[in-house]
Amino acid sequence: MNEFDEKAKDWDMNPDHVERSRAIADLLHKAIHMDKGMTAMEYGAGTGLLSLMLKDHLGKITLMDNSEGMINVIKQKIILKGIVNLYPVYFDLGKGTYEDEFDIIFTQMVLHHVDDINGILHKFSMMLKPGGVIAIADLYPEDGSFHDETFTGHKGFDPLWLSNDLSSLGFRNINHMTCFIIKKDLGNGKIREYPVFLITACK
Repeated sequence: MNEFDEKAKDWDMNPDHVERSRAIADLLHKAIHMDKGMTAMEYGAGTGLLSLMLKDHLGKITLMDNSEGMINVIKQKIILKGIVNLYPVYFDLGKGTYEDEFDIIFTQMVLHHVDDINGILHKFSMMLKPGGVIAIADLYPEDGSFHDETFTGHKGFDPLWLSNDLSSLGFRNINHMTCFIIKKDLGNGKIREYPVFLITACK
């Protein structure tokens, strides 16, 4: 069991998670072309909040996550809502390859948990159809206060650095913009803001 298995049941009860997903979904819909003939994958889909907001604009969406707890929550939503175009997949892409191709791959607040950034971006590239689009929403560089002291991942990213990484993999038409501001109470009445960027690129 990983930490997100434990968080899965209550994840959607946090209004910040819902608000953030809505802001990213709205901007994604404006930033990239979507239609019902397109296939997509959400990497690190969590409870599927973002994909649920985009499901009426796309065809088949694969929701991949390495948390079985998160995947189980998605499955329950699909059954309860009678959704026909969302396909949850319990899989760790960091440890293997996935044999499928997509028109769009999108992810939110996941990349800073990934050890090998270039490796996962390369896998995304291999999974995208020619002309396919990658869309990544994540934290700008922060001072480490966003997570607690046990966190061992990345403290956000400079979008220009990430753009260069994508460019080196052959992506083009790379654009980035601020899409959301996360506000966290750090205690003692201190509220810290953590901006989130959205970067899009075409294969």
